[in-house]
Amino acid sequence: MKVLLLHAHPVEESFGAALHVETRETLRKAGHEVDDCDLYAENFNPILSREERLGYHTVPDNIEPVRSYVERLRATEALVIVTPVWNFGWPAMLKGYFDRVWLPGVTFDMEGGDRGRLTRKLTNIRKLAVVTTYGGNRLRAILAGDPPRKLATRVLRATINPARGVTYLAHYDMNNCTEKTRAAFLAKVRREMEAF
Repeated sequence: MKVLLLHAHPVEESFGAALHVETRETLRKAGHEVDDCDLYAENFNPILSREERLGYHTVPDNIEPVRSYVERLRATEALVIVTPVWNFGWPAMLKGYFDRVWLPGVTFDMEGGDRGRLTRKLTNIRKLAVVTTYGGNRLRAILAGDPPRKLATRVLRATINPARGVTYLAHYDMNNCTEKTRAAFLAKVRREMEAF
């Protein structure tokens, strides 16, 4: 299966980077073709410019500034995201990727103008997984409404395939983690990616 692996962490020595490597290598060993999209390493520009916003609904011209990323998204059969959660949200780099790449004509069509019905376009993607870390514990995430989990399990799922579940792997309480908890989470990620 062709897998687009989106990674968003700026520090190469981080636990997030270790999760990225583990995810990538396990998917490859399992026989998947992995398109490794490390947004920081690729110097992706997450800023949606004034011109891009003005042309947001102008299909197909709207994809020109991010054509290569759109082509990668259209070519994949599965999406795996490896990212930290900061301040109960995804890093600006990853949020900017969604703002700039998941465009009308790419992820959805609007039938009947701005107030029309949305039609899903990412029917090529059959599976979705998120591998993530939280600084706070699970209770704090729940009390904050856990927006990253909802983005993955509700918004992205609905955009890609509402009938399929989402593999959501989260290591909570990184502020108090140990070598043992990190190793156990790496092993869990390995098992899930072997079965992916």
